[in-house]
Amino acid sequence: MKLKKEFIVQDMGDTQVMVSTDASFNGIARSNKSAAFIIDLLKNDVTEDDIVKAMTEKYDAPEDVLRADVKEVIATLNSIGAIE
Repeated sequence: MKLKKEFIVQDMGDTQVMVSTDASFNGIARSNKSAAFIIDLLKNDVTEDDIVKAMTEKYDAPEDVLRADVKEVIATLNSIGAIE
């Protein structure tokens, strides 16, 4: 899976914002640091397992907690049509 090229991502201080350049999503999506990390990984073609592995290397948290967070972020991105 990968972030669609129509979604532009910009870091603004401690927040990451994402907007769509087409009519598929009207609005601005804001992300916290862990969601921004996931979105940055999605700039390349990755699997959910790839993301979870990268998260376990970066964050000191149980894998099941990180996997749940990854699933939640992916579900949110899917709901706005941001993932191919």
